[in-house]
Parts: sequence; structure tokens; C-alpha cells
Amino acid sequence: MEEPSLTPLGVSALALLEERPMHPYEMYQLMLQRKDDRRVKVRPGSLYHTIDRLSRDGLVEAAGTDRGGNRPERTTYRITEAGRAALLRRVASMLERRGEEYPEFPLALSQAHTLPAEEVLRLLGRRLDALRATASALDDDARRLSERQIPGRYWIDLDHERAMLRAHIDWLERLLERISAGDLDWQKE
Repeated sequence: MEEPSLTPLGVSALALLEERPMHPYEMYQLMLQRKDDRRVKVRPGSLYHTIDRLSRDGLVEAAGTDRGGNRPERTTYRITEAGRAALLRRVASMLERRGEEYPEFPLALSQAHTLPAEEVLRLLGRRLDALRATASALDDDARRLSERQIPGRYWIDLDHERAMLRAHIDWLERLLERISAGDLDWQKE
């Protein structure tokens, strides 16, 4: 039997259910609280759909239902042994191997020479301002998570993102200096 493919949202859902049984809306709220939406595109509808698929694949199962007041009945799910094994294999694979990603920025850099240097400086300067604002917001997020005493193992990705962003900002500052100083030949041949 072919192993079910786990989407990023499926990985996140299984990881939450590894902690404890939950209903999808609780999972959604916890993902937002932990800022997991920085890594995974999540909406309540997509999470419910993912849980249905994981259930069909035998990776999660209903653990019970409850009803609060006039609210509709909510099903709580738990991870199965098959789900736990699939989660561990997928996370291990993602940690070990570099996946092919196709972000737009490296493509734009490879073609930046098609624009005048002044335009590239202006556009990259705006990008740098936005990156600095993002870095500040991520620093605030890290401070809040720490203050709320959310265990660091749940947000090591934030530390990674902050380090990569600092490196990106440093590199971009150096590139802007090189372009401004004329160290890069920007003349069309």
C-alpha cells in the first residue's frame, strides 16, 4: 500500500495531535497562537478538509464529540500509530534533505540587470525597509512567546527565520552599497 502524502498542513495537524487529542478549531487557534501560519497556509476550512483526508488515510481517528451550549457538535481527533509513524518519517525526511523550492526573489535578482541601476536601488531599498520591519515584528513575536513561556521547541523555526532574515538584510545592504558605489557594471552591452 502506498503511503499517503503529507502536505505541510497535514504535517502540522499531525504534530498538534501528537501533543494531545483536539478538535480542528482548537488546532487552528493553537496554530495562530504559535504563529504557525508563518510556515503553513491555514484556514479553518482547509484544516477541516485536511483532517478529513488524514482520517480517510487512517492517520487520525475520532476520539469523541462534545457540544458546548448552542454550538454544533465538535469531533475531537487523535493521531493513530500509523499517523505517528508517517509524521516521524516525513519530519525526518524534511530535516535531512533539502527540497527544491522556487522562490521569486532569486529569479528577480538574476534578471535585475534588465532594469536601470537607479530603479533596482529604489526597489531593493523598499524591500530592505520591509525586511527591517519584518525583523522587528519577528523579534517582538519571539519576546512575546518567551514571556508567555511557550516552550522553545515549538518555535525554533522563528529563531531560524530571524537568523535568515538578518543574513538577508546584511547581504542586501552590501549589495545596495556595491550598486551605489558602481562596483557592479550595470551598463548594457
